[in-house]
Amino acid sequence: MPVPVPRQRAIPAVECGQAQASPAVDGPSKDETGRKQEASHKEEAGRSEATTAENDATLNATPADGVHQGVSSTGMSATGTVGVGANGVGGVGANGVGNAHITLTLLLIEDDPTAAPIVRDLLDADGRPIRVRTARNLTEAERLLTDDVHCILLDLALPAPGRSSAAATSGDELAVLRHVLRLAPRHAVLALTASGDAERGAEAVRVGAQDYLYKDELDSRLLSRAIRYAVERKRSDTAERRLAEGKLRAQENARLERGLLPTPLLEGSPLRFAARYRPGRSRALLGGDFYDTVRTPDGTVHAMIGDVCGHGPDEAALGVELRIAWRALTLAGLCGDELLNTLQQVLEHERDDDEIFATLCTVDIAPDGRRAGLCLAGHPAPLIARPDRPARLLPYDNNGPALGLLPGARWPRMQVELGAEWSLMLYTDGLIEGRIGEGRERLGQDGMLEMIRRQLSEGLGGEALLRAAVNEVRQLNGGELTDDVAVVLLDRVP
Repeated sequence: MPVPVPRQRAIPAVECGQAQASPAVDGPSKDETGRKQEASHKEEAGRSEATTAENDATLNATPADGVHQGVSSTGMSATGTVGVGANGVGGVGANGVGNAHITLTLLLIEDDPTAAPIVRDLLDADGRPIRVRTARNLTEAERLLTDDVHCILLDLALPAPGRSSAAATSGDELAVLRHVLRLAPRHAVLALTASGDAERGAEAVRVGAQDYLYKDELDSRLLSRAIRYAVERKRSDTAERRLAEGKLRAQENARLERGLLPTPLLEGSPLRFAARYRPGRSRALLGGDFYDTVRTPDGTVHAMIGDVCGHGPDEAALGVELRIAWRALTLAGLCGDELLNTLQQVLEHERDDDEIFATLCTVDIAPDGRRAGLCLAGHPAPLIARPDRPARLLPYDNNGPALGLLPGARWPRMQVELGAEWSLMLYTDGLIEGRIGEGRERLGQDGMLEMIRRQLSEGLGGEALLRAAVNEVRQLNGGELTDDVAVVLLDRVP
């Protein structure tokens, strides 16, 4: 996890030397003090920009892929652009502070601009003029608040929308600030307050402003420096918030991963288990692919793999519910049509949209390992490989509909012979729907069969076989797959 950008303490204007004060007797002159403060702030801004740039470089690093990466790495790569905002406030963007060709723009919201002590010759750190736009009320401010505005200078004495100035003093004194923060959540905000009203200014910072200034103690140097500081602090706050969001997302993804891709319960079974999952890299979360394998007390090994239509946290959560429900129903003794019918009821009650459905493949392998029952609910048929014949697909003529499509549907259980030694591969459609090269042709089940046969002839098996299969599908696609891929392999060796 990259180190967050250090958060600067909210320093009121009067504390950080941004307010004019009478020179001390026998002390340095006001001009000399101002020069020292300016140099100090420039040095501080330089350190902050360097730190932010270093953190941005770290955040933009892409995590390496690997076996069963899960969503944790995906969640982090989704936050790889932390610090880059649409309006440049969140980072060095098209109109960000870090661009040498961009001029800072200030939006002043003040009902009497002529009376406010605002100096027009504001300069940024490189000596370029800071553009100033003026709005007399919040309606004008909303119209002038375009993406190239970097900072807002707000008079806290303004009434909030729908309230008079007299009413503002008797209610929430920061109602106008709260309104502006809702209106411009990505912009830096400086609060203007009456001279000596430090308590109100500090409260404005607590509510969300980057700093506060006294109206009667402004000059061009002070205001220019405060604008640069506010924009930089907003950038740091945004980066820190997104880092925190990325961490929470990674934790949430890890919980989803544990729910979708559990540890198999095969204690006492001679069967060997291997699985591989590769998320579609266009998303930050796992999709709706899920699988599970359990052994019941009678020695039967039950395996399943499924896929909820759609991609996102809702589909992933539904996949977790279906996977847990399948395990509970299987351990309770249900199988075949009875189990799938109950799962369909779970799906119908838990889905948010009547259009959501799920495909499913279930296999129950007899204790002797030589035969199995197969149920397909709109899902691709498993692949079986034996030493005495080429790999082939299990029968799929009695494939029933996907769960959630047809009320009262039935799913016939087909009996299949496995033999003494075999490998059974269950997979989701992400493995067969990748493109071949630059054309529109898909790999399909025939292409997958040919690929698996060749890899088996090369002596691959177990996790090595799954890794090679998924990697080759990705290469044939010419890059990352758009859909998640889940593959489960069960082997029986006498």
